[in-house]
Amino acid sequence: MQPARPVAPAQVADAPADNLVDLYAPEAWKPWLRLSRADRPIGTWLLLLPCWWGLALAMMATGRAGLFDLWIALACGIGALVMRGAGCTWNDITDRDFDARVARTRSRPIPSGQVSVRGAFLWLGAQLVTGAVILLTLGWSAIIWGVASLGLVAIYPFAKRFTWWPQVFLGFAFNWGIFVAWAAHGAPFGAAPLLLWLSGIAWTLFYDTIYAHQDIQDDALIGVKSTARLFAEKTPGWLAVFGGLSVLLMLAAILVVPAGGALARLLSLAAPVGFSLHLFRQWRRFEIGNDAGLITLFRSNRDAGVIVTLFLTLAALA
Repeated sequence: MQPARPVAPAQVADAPADNLVDLYAPEAWKPWLRLSRADRPIGTWLLLLPCWWGLALAMMATGRAGLFDLWIALACGIGALVMRGAGCTWNDITDRDFDARVARTRSRPIPSGQVSVRGAFLWLGAQLVTGAVILLTLGWSAIIWGVASLGLVAIYPFAKRFTWWPQVFLGFAFNWGIFVAWAAHGAPFGAAPLLLWLSGIAWTLFYDTIYAHQDIQDDALIGVKSTARLFAEKTPGWLAVFGGLSVLLMLAAILVVPAGGALARLLSLAAPVGFSLHLFRQWRRFEIGNDAGLITLFRSNRDAGVIVTLFLTLAALA
């Protein structure tokens, strides 16, 4: 007798109930879009927003903004969508055995049987090719920075096997777009993009530690490491450290860039102020064991990043 085939779930467990993929995508597309996490767009936002930070700060540094910067912003959006999808596909390929053993992830396309490993590799290749085409439009300097990020993307899924700090590796990769956008604009490399990248890494440690607390019991059972497991009940104190460090590094990145005038400087400083208030609000609401609250806090980081993007862009154009 042939074993029963896995029944495809109507929705991945941690996807928002009203996501566009589950509501509107053709049935044949859904497994592939779910594999790319298109049903959970927060990751795309968290990859995209640092790119826009880098672009806005580069425009401040050079004192110029042009039509090509609009294309850089759009290209970052398309690139974030397909490269986040590629990264998630690679993550699910490497983690398929772990995902099958965790309640929150066993409904993902590979462990649930919706997509084969071979199909996932083909889908990964298609997304990488699309990302490469977009990257080729941004100039050689940006291309070099973009290609350099692939090593970080490849390593991240394995980090939780050998370190308690896999969120650091995620931070390296998710904020690398700062360098790509900076280079695409043509700004000379200096302390500002490096400080902004470090700020983004601290932010990633903040929000992904919150996210990892959803899986802390399952991770302990299967031997997967995370900062959530490492910090446990001490997490609130560490979140305060990461949030404060992110704000201070962002402030330093902004201050080393000359502002176009008093208004531009005021707008640029509003970015870390608004960002800090949002992170403080999250910190106050953090509650270990409240999984619904944890995912809500994690997703709210899109708004935290948008605050920074808005004020830095206004400062660049002032």
